Amino acid sequence: MNILCIGNSFSEDATRYLHQISDGELYVRNLYIGGCSLERHWNNIVSGASEYEWQKNGRMLKMTSINEAITKKKWDFVTVQQLSQDSGMIDTYEPYLTNILNFIKENCPNAKIAFHRTWAYDDNSTHGGFVNYGNNRKKMIEEIIKVTDFYAKKHSLEVIPNGEAIEMARDLAEFQGERNINRDGYHLSLDYGRYLAGLVMYGFFTKCDPTSVTYEPEKTDPEINKKLKQIAKNLTYIK
Repeated sequence: MNILCIGNSFSEDATRYLHQISDGELYVRNLYIGGCSLERHWNNIVSGASEYEWQKNGRMLKMTSINEAITKKKWDFVTVQQLSQDSGMIDTYEPYLTNILNFIKENCPNAKIAFHRTWAYDDNSTHGGFVNYGNNRKKMIEEIIKVTDFYAKKHSLEVIPNGEAIEMARDLAEFQGERNINRDGYHLSLDYGRYLAGLVMYGFFTKCDPTSVTYEPEKTDPEINKKLKQIAKNLTYIK
């Protein structure tokens, strides 16, 4: 299965371990510009700007454009997402989302399109965009879910539920103390956070049970990983 993610640092986090998790079953490439919004993605399509890192496992292979990337392979899935700070702001999506979706359908007509629902910031985040939600994590995730559900229904898109997954992980005792699912208040931790997001992606794309995954990042606790796999299963796996 070939997967193209049109995203930013949040899709970089989510795809970091996806190749290893799938044992090479998934060919995944991420189009990365830090802090990239739907508006900027659309403007880059119009201009053909080669401003994206073409990433495998979170590492740049070369620079490219969306226009080049969309025709590079026969993609089975293309994912889109909004800039994290705007994800729960309903007026930031259009007309850019519709324009991007039409571009994908025109250039990759056999691909399914999924919306990557990203996560809220940590309670203590100092990200400037947190003020959009009154610096309230619960309000942020509620708005993200509400807005992404609205646009997913409008455009008949499936949703990758990483926003819910990260919230569920925050409720685990293992992430109530010094250990955090985030590394800086908004990006995911390099071990457990990125691993959970990858497990959710894996379950979503393959429809396989994430608890069957054998790969685990180095120096991680198997018991914590077991709980993360269960979260991913609960959100993605259908018998």
